[in-house]
Amino acid sequence: MTARWVVDEVAPARDLAITWQPISLKLKNKPEEGSSFYEPVDRTYRMLRVMESVRAAEGEDAVFRLYWEYGRRIHHDKAFEFPIEDALEAVGLPTSHAAAYDSDEFDHEIQTRHDAGIALAGDDIGTPIIAFDDRNGVKQAYFGPVITRVPPTEDSLAMWDALVTMMNVDGFWELKRTRTERPDFGDRP
Repeated sequence: MTARWVVDEVAPARDLAITWQPISLKLKNKPEEGSSFYEPVDRTYRMLRVMESVRAAEGEDAVFRLYWEYGRRIHHDKAFEFPIEDALEAVGLPTSHAAAYDSDEFDHEIQTRHDAGIALAGDDIGTPIIAFDDRNGVKQAYFGPVITRVPPTEDSLAMWDALVTMMNVDGFWELKRTRTERPDFGDRP
């Protein structure tokens, strides 16, 4: 939902250039192989391998297209298991990138990018992470915002502007309240 908020509402109005970076709950939480949590985070980690293969050969715009396709399939179609080749083909990317799914070729790149996000936001966080330069040009990051639906444009922009403002306040660290509803993913993008 945070990605939809930024892409659909904030980026066009605030002229943002977005670079999608990997964060892996497999790397962060280190679940035991065989646990119920291991299989889903291993699959998403392998999907990150494919995204890094795409980034290396096709560029940032292609990473976004694949990320969006993954999201459509997982969140809208409720299809967590799907052939990676189908997702690549759906967004006009070479299906040869699917070979990265079972290869460790991009593991170092994923680890490096993941570690950079964690270093910015702190270890006691999850996903999403949003990072940008504060008014002094220092890259800062937040865990979140965690939202269950994309707010209307006016509220979306007010929320973004508030995040930017808080990023510039020394000593500000955290806001939180208990979530009482599940995400509403809206129409399939």
